[in-house]
Amino acid sequence: MNIEELKEFGLEVTEDMKQGKVVVDVYTTWCGPCRFLSPILEKLKEEGLIKLIKEDLDQNRPLGEKFGITAIPTLLFFNNGELLNHPIEIQGQLLVRNGIMVGAAGEQILREIVNKM
Repeated sequence: MNIEELKEFGLEVTEDMKQGKVVVDVYTTWCGPCRFLSPILEKLKEEGLIKLIKEDLDQNRPLGEKFGITAIPTLLFFNNGELLNHPIEIQGQLLVRNGIMVGAAGEQILREIVNKM
């Protein structure tokens, strides 16, 4: 999947997101793990490691249906405009499959995932 296709779901995809690493954070306002994850992603964005798109699943059910999202938080990983197509394992655990990670992770784990993108 190309990152441009996210526009179909109302997400703002800027020209600079076609290059480099982009993380789409699919969250809800009532989700505790989402609130844990958000500042970590913001920090990685501020450091210039990723570009970040945040989307509230309660406001965008079609996006959830497209990616089969049944749990939150869910992160979608794009590199150079394309959804990741290789799995990412950290410490023997498969965390990212088909460009998607379900659940929250700590800062160190997220840094490792970004490095492996």
